[in-house]
Amino acid sequence: MSTLTANKRESERERNLTSLSFSPLFNFSFFSTPDLFEQWPRSLHPLAGPSRKKVAEPQNGQSTDKAVSNGSSSGVTANGNGHVKNTADLAIYEQFQNQDRSSAPHSNGVLSDRHDQTPQKSLLPAFESAEMRSLAESLARDIVRGNPDVKWESIKGLENAKRLLKEAVVMPIKYPKYFTGLLSPWKGILLFGPPGTGKTMLAKAVATECKTTFFNISASSVVSKWRGDSEKLVKVLFELARHHAPSTIFIDEIDAIISQRGEGRSEHEASRRLKTELLIQMDGLTRTSELVFVLAATNLPWELDAAMLRRLEKRILVPLPEPEARRSMFEELLPLEPDEEKLPYDLLVERTEGYSGSDIRLVCKEAAMQPLRRLMSFLEDKEERVPEDELPKVGPIKHEDIEAALKNTRPSAHLQAHRYEKFNADYGSQILQ
Repeated sequence: MSTLTANKRESERERNLTSLSFSPLFNFSFFSTPDLFEQWPRSLHPLAGPSRKKVAEPQNGQSTDKAVSNGSSSGVTANGNGHVKNTADLAIYEQFQNQDRSSAPHSNGVLSDRHDQTPQKSLLPAFESAEMRSLAESLARDIVRGNPDVKWESIKGLENAKRLLKEAVVMPIKYPKYFTGLLSPWKGILLFGPPGTGKTMLAKAVATECKTTFFNISASSVVSKWRGDSEKLVKVLFELARHHAPSTIFIDEIDAIISQRGEGRSEHEASRRLKTELLIQMDGLTRTSELVFVLAATNLPWELDAAMLRRLEKRILVPLPEPEARRSMFEELLPLEPDEEKLPYDLLVERTEGYSGSDIRLVCKEAAMQPLRRLMSFLEDKEERVPEDELPKVGPIKHEDIEAALKNTRPSAHLQAHRYEKFNADYGSQILQ
């Protein structure tokens, strides 16, 4: 079968399944390959004996022969005499009642640790429309994550950004008594700065510290090829966040979703509707006392729409690491063994001015690869493969390895540092001493 034909059949299958979501029909498919399950929003497993008996009973409540329930081990009887819908209703109800009660521990950690200590809340709010329920299930499966487990101390430097985030999000959740009226917490926060400086790590640290449900959003999460679905996904996302409050919605690369409008820019109607819905939902957060926070991150803050900048009330620069932070990173990534020569940490700090945190990690990785390359050259000369228990130990990192790593790894974002500083001077938030 050609690739084009396969793609056409796949597109036709998707269209048919989408049309079913607006009708009272069920589509049952049987798989022998578990990898295909993720493409379907529902998966049913064989029902236990009592449930099979209940399925086989007529809808008028009359009793059923025991052999019927024992004979339909799959839970969906092939000769059901018109009771397939009854089977599906009961199976879906029982399967997802159980999932709601135990979703956090085994389904990718859908709920945060906070829910483990309290009675389980239903995974999804009560949507009236089957279409909205379907979108909510997709978001809950693909986006909601458990507690990220990122500590403040694991992020080197960035003390100003940490302080601003603590007073904007962490303290209002821990001590809500003080944050009322004029001091009501900020609901929209923008983290901007060069790539690889730790913006995502900061957002995860906030969610960890507050024990909030964490929604990790990108443009692909809320953009749909189906007309009207993108704005519905945004609406459902905020409904889910309110349902699981306190919650943190982290929108990575927000400039890809809501860049500047107007001024001769050509823009598709679907994109305008998506932006409008996101702005409306952001406005709704400021009018309620629900603890739902939006953390947005971007490498291009000057590309954001002015209306979104107004709603992101706190705008925090996440700069390139200072010398002290760079030294801490090198000491953590390249620890010294007792019998190894001292590494030139001071030289590393001096030579990595303008490097981001990601750049520094690459420098350390490249330095650590040098002794491994020497060992690989030695092993390649062997005619036969060396048994694993006889493999020699990788040698220590030497001064020349550091020099080679610095020579081969260049900074990725230092040329635009002045643009971030200018944007911070015009729009950024600072700590008042």
